[in-house]
Amino acid sequence: MKLPSWVIGEFLGTFLLVFIGCGSVCVSVVTEVELSLVQVATIWGLGIALAINVSANRSGAHLNPAVTLALLCFRDFEKEKVLGYWLSQVMGAFCAAALLHAIFAGAIREFEQEKGLLRGEAGSEASAMIYGEYFPNPGGEPLDEAARESLTVEQAFLVEAGGTAFLVFMIFTLTQRRRPKLECLFPFLIGGTVALLIVMLAPLTQGGFNPARDFGPRVFSALAGWGELAFTTNGPGWYLVYLIGPCVGGLAGAGCFEALRRASKGR
Repeated sequence: MKLPSWVIGEFLGTFLLVFIGCGSVCVSVVTEVELSLVQVATIWGLGIALAINVSANRSGAHLNPAVTLALLCFRDFEKEKVLGYWLSQVMGAFCAAALLHAIFAGAIREFEQEKGLLRGEAGSEASAMIYGEYFPNPGGEPLDEAARESLTVEQAFLVEAGGTAFLVFMIFTLTQRRRPKLECLFPFLIGGTVALLIVMLAPLTQGGFNPARDFGPRVFSALAGWGELAFTTNGPGWYLVYLIGPCVGGLAGAGCFEALRRASKGR
């Protein structure tokens, strides 16, 4: 059975995005290499630029369910492809997490031993954060009650929704018309946008802005020993913040772009 090129494009692009981006988080958390937030954000941005370049000609480089949803609602994207795009994105993210685990399993185990963490028990979000996302950002340490009270579900939702709204607004702005001389810069401008958002917002929620980037690795972590903790650390907040939040934000960003575009045409 021959897979459509857009399935391959979305899988490969999301795989690269998560492998490079989450790889930088893994290095920062469980190895002796100290990467600053700016360095991690820069690696994420470059990873996104590479992922877009790999997948753009095959699938249009959505690489994010929130982007696919926005294109469905505000562009002429084929609705029969939406579930296929989402599944390809999630599977690419899942497989990237699996490869990272295969590479860094020893380092993760040593990190957990040094911190006295029992995988799957309370506190092991300190290592699970390599894969799925948690709020407030654990920063490689178990979350205590004071930390949990510093950021509500509503605030975390606004962070992820607002960040994704800005990202989708920028994507729509850059791609609203064909600009052959500038198109080579688009991947780096989009990657740079995500890097800026990570620097600003990752200290709060880890800065996902992408349901596939969260869900695929989160499911893998549950299967790799973290179990229910992957879905219970933030209670229902995990899907409200990291799945629904970006989708709502993506629609808001695309809607704002369309409203401004129509207003400018009406002058």
